[in-house]
Amino acid sequence: MGLPSKVWTSVSGAREALNRRAELVAAGTNGTEPPPPAPAITTTEDIDQSVPSGLRLAASWSWRLILVAVLVYGLARVAGYLSEVMIPVAIAILLAAMLSPVANKLRAWGLHRGAATAVTLLGGIVLIAGALTLITTQIVSQAAELSTNVTAGFNNLVTTLQNSRLPISASYFDPEAWGKRIQTFLTESRSTIATYAAEVGAQLGHFVAGLAIAIFSLFYFLYDGRGIFTAVLRFFPPESRARVDHAASNGWRALSGYVRATILVALSDAVGVLIGALIIGVPVAPALAALVFIGAFVPLVGAFVSGFVAVLVALVALGWFQALLMLGVIILVMQVEGHLLQPFLLGRAVKLHPLAVLLAIASGIVIAGIIGALLAVPLLAFTKSFVEYLRGHKIPRNDATRQPITADPSSGALVPDREPAEATPMGNLDETPEALDAVAPQESTRGQ
Repeated sequence: MGLPSKVWTSVSGAREALNRRAELVAAGTNGTEPPPPAPAITTTEDIDQSVPSGLRLAASWSWRLILVAVLVYGLARVAGYLSEVMIPVAIAILLAAMLSPVANKLRAWGLHRGAATAVTLLGGIVLIAGALTLITTQIVSQAAELSTNVTAGFNNLVTTLQNSRLPISASYFDPEAWGKRIQTFLTESRSTIATYAAEVGAQLGHFVAGLAIAIFSLFYFLYDGRGIFTAVLRFFPPESRARVDHAASNGWRALSGYVRATILVALSDAVGVLIGALIIGVPVAPALAALVFIGAFVPLVGAFVSGFVAVLVALVALGWFQALLMLGVIILVMQVEGHLLQPFLLGRAVKLHPLAVLLAIASGIVIAGIIGALLAVPLLAFTKSFVEYLRGHKIPRNDATRQPITADPSSGALVPDREPAEATPMGNLDETPEALDAVAPQESTRGQ
């Protein structure tokens, strides 16, 4: 290759290099070769984006529900361990919801707080003791007649079974054979009977201790309930105390209305059963009516179950026809309660669906027996009103700092009797200083 050819080749190579550099400069790489592509790195966000949105939503709900379930289970375990304290306190709260209007009215009339609380508490005890005395007197006064009627009814039942075609051995109707069976059972079950007797004695001691706790708790709830609730509020952050206070006040009013409405419903059921039992001639009618009154505190099923005792008494003491009449009275009373009294009285206090009430009672029975059935619906009523207020209202941010919660309340109820200042609904809050001043709650005035 000659010199001209070498020169031409060098010039061509330089020209190609200059052209390639110009292309790189035009592409924005400053005349350098582009770096090789980096390997793809998969981040957590990329993995989340690859999961379907429905599955991500289900997973988010799942772990939160698991945490809530663990929290509820832990609280239930603690409450079960402290049931001998928690149950009397819960009963005292229900009684405070029932008696606090009386104590507040006495204070409004000028009676000192301690005297008003003592009068209210002693009046409630006297009322309960008088009702129990009336029931006992009625049972004792008609014990002989009831015993005669029960014996006659049992003999009639035995005669009916003997003359029937049922495959029942004649030895089952022999009084001597039954006496021997009972004596043998008592002889062979001495240790079991002694164990049950010891357990009954221990339960009686627990009942007395729980009664004392309930009475003392009720006294202090009526005397300084607002102060107790204020101490509880201090466990919440300062910016949320006012909102919790408003929601608790709303729930307390719902609970108080529910308890008072339940008393009226139970009284109506008892009066209906009493009138029906007196007309039919059922023995110990006042005692049966009092039993219905107590049972009616468990909605839907309590009055019917306790009223069925009156049906059994009518069956054993009077016969089938009178028992059917008594059953008709119970059904009529339940219909009046379900279609007239509960919608009119309980519906004004708190609106609960019958299915929710039934499931709450069933859950209460499973968890805590009869006490659970008694406390389930009031707890549901309070929780429903509390949560609805928190979800539907918004308290201004500076509400807690503008109106601090005082430690010297004016009312002895668990929460104040006054209606709290109406909070602005969500979405309608005007964030101006004038609007914040307008919705700030007013401090309760000092009482007697």
